[in-house]
Amino acid sequence: MGIDEIREKLERNVPKPIDVKNKYSVFIPFIEIDGNYHILYEVRAKTLNTQPGEISFPGGKIEKGENCVKAAVRETSEELLLPENKIEVFSRGDFIVNPYNSVLYSVVGRLNVDYNKIVPSKDEVDTIFTVPLEYLLNTEPKSYTLDLEVKHTKHFPYELIPRGRNYKFRRGRDNVLFYRYDDKIIWGFTATMTYNLIKKIRRT
Repeated sequence: MGIDEIREKLERNVPKPIDVKNKYSVFIPFIEIDGNYHILYEVRAKTLNTQPGEISFPGGKIEKGENCVKAAVRETSEELLLPENKIEVFSRGDFIVNPYNSVLYSVVGRLNVDYNKIVPSKDEVDTIFTVPLEYLLNTEPKSYTLDLEVKHTKHFPYELIPRGRNYKFRRGRDNVLFYRYDDKIIWGFTATMTYNLIKKIRRT
């Protein structure tokens, strides 16, 4: 293979995170209630295999041929049983590359429906609730730290690296955010996405 062919292949390359196996997209939905804007959250169905009963935004896996916006709108439509033309997209938000070989995109927008008329899919959603935007703008989440350590495994070839089993692997640290609203606890990636968006709104 010549250098010109190599250059041509690399010129067409679109940069992407290395080792990401799964891509997900969530929709951060504003909704108007009694003249004030809220952000809507879901409590995931207790029958789901992944994170049953946890609080999240509408969203799910990005399917083949979709981008993050299309996936977020489709998943929101399926979970909240809303027509896609009632889901207004403002912009793409930021994304998280997590330690589980996945990337989580966010899309921000508005639900142009009456909140009291939303009847979500019971297969995916246990309940929905909203948090007033004013509350989020005036409330700082609590932050707690988790230390992440490397666990030695039996079949890793320690003899191939300097100092073998005594190699000083770097330890990570994860800051986990928590919001408490009434009896609801919003935490983890959902709280991080919320706080990141709120900080952007405060700056404008």
